[in-house]
Amino acid sequence: MNKLVFIIDDEESILKMLTHWCKAQWNYNVRTFTSGNNALAALQENPDLVLLDIMLPDINGNDVLKAIKSKNPQLPVIMLSAQGSVEVALESIRLGAFDYFPKPIDKNRLEPAIRNALKSYDLEQELEKLKENIRMDYSFDNIVSADDNMQEAFRMVSKVLDNDITVLITGESGTGKELIARAIHYNGNRKNAPFVVVNCASIPRELLESELFGHEKGSFTGAHQRKIGKFEMARGGTIFLDEIGEMEMSLQAKILRVIQQKEFERIGGNEIIKSDVRIISATNRDLKQMVESKLFREDLYYRLNSFPIHIPPLRERRRDIVVLIDHFLKYFNQKLGRNIKGISKPILKILYDYEWPGNVRELENTLERCVILSDGDTVDVDVLPANITNQMRTSNLVNKGNIFEENSPVIPFEKLKEEAIKHALRITDNNIVEAARKLKIGRATLYRLMDKYNISADKK
Repeated sequence: MNKLVFIIDDEESILKMLTHWCKAQWNYNVRTFTSGNNALAALQENPDLVLLDIMLPDINGNDVLKAIKSKNPQLPVIMLSAQGSVEVALESIRLGAFDYFPKPIDKNRLEPAIRNALKSYDLEQELEKLKENIRMDYSFDNIVSADDNMQEAFRMVSKVLDNDITVLITGESGTGKELIARAIHYNGNRKNAPFVVVNCASIPRELLESELFGHEKGSFTGAHQRKIGKFEMARGGTIFLDEIGEMEMSLQAKILRVIQQKEFERIGGNEIIKSDVRIISATNRDLKQMVESKLFREDLYYRLNSFPIHIPPLRERRRDIVVLIDHFLKYFNQKLGRNIKGISKPILKILYDYEWPGNVRELENTLERCVILSDGDTVDVDVLPANITNQMRTSNLVNKGNIFEENSPVIPFEKLKEEAIKHALRITDNNIVEAARKLKIGRATLYRLMDKYNISADKK
């Protein structure tokens, strides 16, 4: 589809010339205007580029430019002017113009300028789509849980979205701490700025300081050029310090300075660099115990722990196992092009009773393996990893009061449906229309299932 170019100029000869170039020679769709106000009224047609004269009869071209940018900051506008002064050009660029051309217009320069502007606009629109997709991926609707403790964690998260308080997320490995950190960032007031992850456990201790703060050329052996650290990369956004408990004491002091004074220096440098960064940290260790053992700075601990959020392990929220199984089966069916319709009753009981030392991450990896290895349309016990089946064979399978007892009036697949409905109602605040949309069923069907499982709109 050809790009749409708005041409705004009150000189008839200029309009005809630009229309001929853009339409006949460069193959763009064109709409022409002799009035700035008329052009602004037509912006809902979503042009891809605007050629705009500064001197218009009804409104100054720079005022038109400001109005365009207020409605669509990315839309490229190329300014045209018979005045030809440097001051006029600079003012237009300052207001957001992509380029500036004095009259008479150089056709050989204008054509590549339009091409570059359209290419830049396409890239910016694609970037916005990617950002929106990321925000949707990390919306709270996509964090699956039916557990009351997790709902409390979500409630706590909602309190910190639009402020910069330092958050410490605790929980075992695999519980989803980074997912929560990303949800805070992408649903908060810094969502359009970078989210930078630093895994303090995976980077060698001697390199971690450079990774965080950067270094100057020649500051140490092997520093052949200046390096920008993660704190600079995250400017205006969020830095996520994962496994903060693995950080050595000397580096902890520098993190404390960033939090307190909002500034730092690169290794080997003298320049004070201001830090406009939100800090979210996470750990699977007991930092309070580490403080008592003199392995973690007490002052840093209290700074990081301004707003603690604890993510319980999967074995303490077994209702989530049922919901997550359904979620991951759907996800891997789509990702792997399979059509697994469900899992057998024996395997569902095994997965429910298993302790999940690797938490949600282990469950996700297990379900991916099961979908890949399953020959039919149902996951069965023979595709389970050996570590799970071995544990179940050697244990006495003590009844944990779970929902899959032989005498249970509700069979596993029915329980999957029931938990999915409860989850949908919970995350939509009992909005029937939204819950039905998320479940991809009609409202009448949802009401019928709610009646079947004795679920009321205000029942959690």
